[in-house]
Amino acid sequence: MKKVSFFQSVRLKLIVVYILLLLLGIQVIGAYFVDKLEEQLKDNFTSSVEGTIRSLTYSLQNSFQLERDETDPSLKSDVQNLIQDFDESDIQKLLVVDSNGRIIAEQNEELRNSNVGKKVINPRITSALQLPSSDTSPVMRQDGETGNRLLVGATSILSSNEEQALGAVFYQADMSEVYEQLQTINNIFATGAVLAITITALLGILVARTITKPLSAMRRQALVMSTGDFSQKVTVHGNDEIGQLGIAFNDLTDKLKLSQATTEGERRKLSSVLSNMSDGVIATDRLGAVTLMNAPASKLIGQSFEEVQGQSLIDILDLTDQIGEVSEIDSIGSVIIDLSEEDQHLLLKANFSVVQDENEEMNGFITVLSDVTEQEKVEQERREFVSNVSHELRTPLTTMRSYIEALTDGAWKDEEIAPRFLDVTQNETDRMIRLVNDLLQLSKMERKEDTGLFKEKVDFVPFFGHIIDRFEMNRDENTAHQRELSKQHLFVWIDKDKITQVLDNVISNAIKYSPEGGTITFQAQPVNKHLQVSISDQGLGMPSDTVDKIFDRFYRVDKARSREMGGTGLGLAIAREIIEAHHGEIWAKSQEGKGTTVFFTLPLISQKRRRKK
Repeated sequence: MKKVSFFQSVRLKLIVVYILLLLLGIQVIGAYFVDKLEEQLKDNFTSSVEGTIRSLTYSLQNSFQLERDETDPSLKSDVQNLIQDFDESDIQKLLVVDSNGRIIAEQNEELRNSNVGKKVINPRITSALQLPSSDTSPVMRQDGETGNRLLVGATSILSSNEEQALGAVFYQADMSEVYEQLQTINNIFATGAVLAITITALLGILVARTITKPLSAMRRQALVMSTGDFSQKVTVHGNDEIGQLGIAFNDLTDKLKLSQATTEGERRKLSSVLSNMSDGVIATDRLGAVTLMNAPASKLIGQSFEEVQGQSLIDILDLTDQIGEVSEIDSIGSVIIDLSEEDQHLLLKANFSVVQDENEEMNGFITVLSDVTEQEKVEQERREFVSNVSHELRTPLTTMRSYIEALTDGAWKDEEIAPRFLDVTQNETDRMIRLVNDLLQLSKMERKEDTGLFKEKVDFVPFFGHIIDRFEMNRDENTAHQRELSKQHLFVWIDKDKITQVLDNVISNAIKYSPEGGTITFQAQPVNKHLQVSISDQGLGMPSDTVDKIFDRFYRVDKARSREMGGTGLGLAIAREIIEAHHGEIWAKSQEGKGTTVFFTLPLISQKRRRKK
């Protein structure tokens, strides 16, 4: 196994996690600390400047309140003397203006002579003169030339009654010293952070080593175990989670050692059992090549062990359609294999199981073959029989439901219709009972034990029309019925119930396979002393090579489509038996995409015979 480098190890990841957590804490604390410190320093500076300005304003207020004209030179002299005596290094600019906004005194000696007497237009000074009682808190601005932050403000010089502004003081204070202090503190904080990260990294290396050292020992032990050596143990240094993992790892070593011995014994037992089984057994290696096969298996597949040794199990059992890769064999569990030939029907059930080696790795497959031909045949016939019964009973049940619904909707009140509907319902109930008996009769007819026919003379055209009427009651609005029935009296000697069953089966199939908007055509005409009946649909049709097979018992052209539409493949088989019992014939013609027509014939009663009767 490739050695893990330091940059891919858990040790580095733990160190990085420690440092990132510390950095996160420092950043949160630092951001909060610097923000609060800056706010506090600015508040202190502002309070200091405002206190100084208030003291100066009080002195200026006394000078302004002396009884003299604002143009008196002594006022300017007194104010200028107060400003010169004012010593505040943080205040860069200081102006005193009278009530008209003219400069009386200025702190800067270079600008004093040129500015004194000029009128100043400044929003803060104007606000202080016009609204002496308003809030004139100072604001911070940035010097356009030096880039330093300045505290700019103006305060009113009020009269004795504090209702009139005698003048105003305008000031600008340099805050660079505040931010220099803040920068110094930030540098100290950054130095401390670097020192803390360095110490944390060293401690992280030590802590990570205590975690990764036992893990490395377990990794080495796992490599030794992979060679089959279970004699060594991992040294446990404590009772923490890592220590508990080491104890569990040692327990795993003991259990694997025991499991290896047990698996080897089971493998030998399995080999003995396979040699004496009565079912067919085929053993393969991990690649699916045959390594063992007993005599029953040779008999079932028709090949000797020498012929199949080394060949793929998938090819021998012809599983290419069901299994693509050998690794998929275990996932399917069991499968039915059809090895039938033209003269012999053979179905095998193959059960697959995985053989594991001492390391619990897949070492091959065991396939058990059982002959389930008869079992599958019986099960298929049972399923087809149940499905067929449901198919045959559906039509009379639908008819009964239609009449009962009509009665429920109010037809029972009609004295003429209600008895007729009840009579039809009774007749359909009786016919359902007879249908069940007919299924049993079909089996007898196939064995030629009993024909079970109760024939009577019937004028077929009215009889056929009555059956069509019954289907039209439940006809889909998108399907049309077209009748092409002979105008003659066509008498036949038939069992009405049996022929009704034939027509029900054929018409039901035509309805099921008719597309939306299709037409079902009913014909009944005399042909060569026989009555020929045909029922045509415009459905999907079927291939020509399958038309003759649709009358075989349980045969379905398209199993998926027939299952979806409810077909069972038994209805036409019953129809064939009934028609042949009446000495007639039944066949079909079909063309894919154009529909199917089912024909059957019945012997007509001759004219002479009818006259005699």
